[in-house]
Amino acid sequence: MKAAVAQRAAVGAVATALLAGLAGCSLPGDRSAQEGAPGAKKAPLPKAAPQLIGDGSTAYTGAQPNQLKPRKLKAGQKPPQFVVFSWDGAGEDSQKLFSHFRSVARKYDMTMTYFLSGVYLLPEEKASLYLPPQHSAGRSDIGFNDVQGIRDTVRELRAAWQEGNEVGTHFNGHFCGPEGGDSWSVEDWKSEISQAKSFVKNWRTNSGLADEKPLPFDYDKELIGARTPCLEGRKNFVKAAGELGFRYDTSGINDQIWPEKEGGVWDLGLQMVPFPGRGFETLSMDYNFMVNQSGTVKGDPAQHDYWGRQMRDGLIQAFDRAYDGNRAPLIIGNHFESWNGGTYMRAVEDTIATVCVKKDVKCVSFRQLVDWLDAQDPKVLAKLRTLKVGEAPAAGWPAFQRGVPALAS
Repeated sequence: MKAAVAQRAAVGAVATALLAGLAGCSLPGDRSAQEGAPGAKKAPLPKAAPQLIGDGSTAYTGAQPNQLKPRKLKAGQKPPQFVVFSWDGAGEDSQKLFSHFRSVARKYDMTMTYFLSGVYLLPEEKASLYLPPQHSAGRSDIGFNDVQGIRDTVRELRAAWQEGNEVGTHFNGHFCGPEGGDSWSVEDWKSEISQAKSFVKNWRTNSGLADEKPLPFDYDKELIGARTPCLEGRKNFVKAAGELGFRYDTSGINDQIWPEKEGGVWDLGLQMVPFPGRGFETLSMDYNFMVNQSGTVKGDPAQHDYWGRQMRDGLIQAFDRAYDGNRAPLIIGNHFESWNGGTYMRAVEDTIATVCVKKDVKCVSFRQLVDWLDAQDPKVLAKLRTLKVGEAPAAGWPAFQRGVPALAS
């Protein structure tokens, strides 16, 4: 399959300086049939007998394994420090980064969210099945897949879910700019969502891989959140998402403060984080660091290690000011790409190894985060939102919660 990089812009905001924040996505490259990352263990199968759905592309297999049980905060209790690592596009290609980061997640006993692009489960010869809003049939700015690529991606999605990870959506054709999400109506977004679901629910028929095992979930129930291409079109997408029962959106640009709902949907957007050595902050995504460092995916090799350390240090500084401060969830977005020699992938892995092992830290999927948020007293969350970026309660957590009704354990 042909590799392509769709470098797309998302408008960014900066607390200390004006900056254009960018969010990019890309198409999986040449596919390989090899099974997972070297040394990767196979995920345990759910115990329930599969109940096939539709053509057997998906199946109900029971409750998802490895999920946290959300608990209400007790009166005066310090919140856990949540960190969400998420991936836009989420396909397995010759780089084998999907399978690699599955093994990383197992190593650190964490879960992640994989935002699947629906066209990664649609073979190029069936491209005409995709009817993108405001574009001709079969048009996609990230192309489509081949049968081997679909087989590899489905294998990783299947195992990822069985390991407790979430499968969200990054929609389909990844259109940005004048004819992208910003110009789409609520009905356009509903159509795009419906088609993203359809490609997941019919991948066996569309690819001809009738003998492959189903994905072990009902995607109509599994799909509860998304990140829009280039972070565009959020206003109408959130309206559509609320009407369709989505629980969160992560297409916004926020500061590191406690989140709130918008139209019944949790706003869990990417965040402005420190950019060490620079006079401004940048968005908590690999692409944004890359654009502000090299401006290209193939920058000066002599700078690769420095750029990776710069991203790692920025993310860890963002973590530290939340962990030692207001304990707001840290939201991080990435792509399965080897930009600038893979330095950003190493930065992400180093960040995971540093923060996910600390006391009171929970590195979770967006689904697990919203489960916890929905279990809390709204008054407690409202009080938490009064804390600014990096601000710890001056008199300590027990005193901070005074006046907030006590909660059952």
